[in-house]
Amino acid sequence: MADSVEVVEAKQKTNDREFYLERVKTMPLLIEWANDSIRDDKEVLLTAVKVDGGALEFASNRLKDDKDVLLAAVSQAGWTGCYASDNLRNDKDVILTAVKNDGQVLYYASENLRDDKDVVLAAVTQKPLILKYASLRLRTDKDVAKAAVSKGKKKVIGYLAPELQKDEEILKLLEE
Repeated sequence: MADSVEVVEAKQKTNDREFYLERVKTMPLLIEWANDSIRDDKEVLLTAVKVDGGALEFASNRLKDDKDVLLAAVSQAGWTGCYASDNLRNDKDVILTAVKNDGQVLYYASENLRDDKDVVLAAVTQKPLILKYASLRLRTDKDVAKAAVSKGKKKVIGYLAPELQKDEEILKLLEE
């Protein structure tokens, strides 16, 4: 399939910062065709990820480690937390914002944040099955269990600690 007119133009203007700064306002994924310098330009990338967080995929590694850029991206599309640097996968603000929009991002969170009750509660409230990536300690936490079971019902029961699988309050939630 032939490239669209916009992609052809973007490929021709790979070094034109002003072109990209303007175009990413309406077609943020065109950033894919920009040169490395433009993909490392915070103003251009922030403009792009505020429209489509998926533009983060094409950001430089430096910008994937920039908290402002990551927060803008995960606020728009939580799943883009998967592109976060190792450093920001351990940043509670970034990961909490991401899991509130897409609980699946808990999978990419640091071990430390998989053991953070606020982060895990937000994640399982959004996507109950992600409980399987929570720390073992939090899989024994009754509040976390109730949040996951109230949304995920029987699908999540196997990821709870054995004592919670038999808990009367948890079993009652399964019946609702």
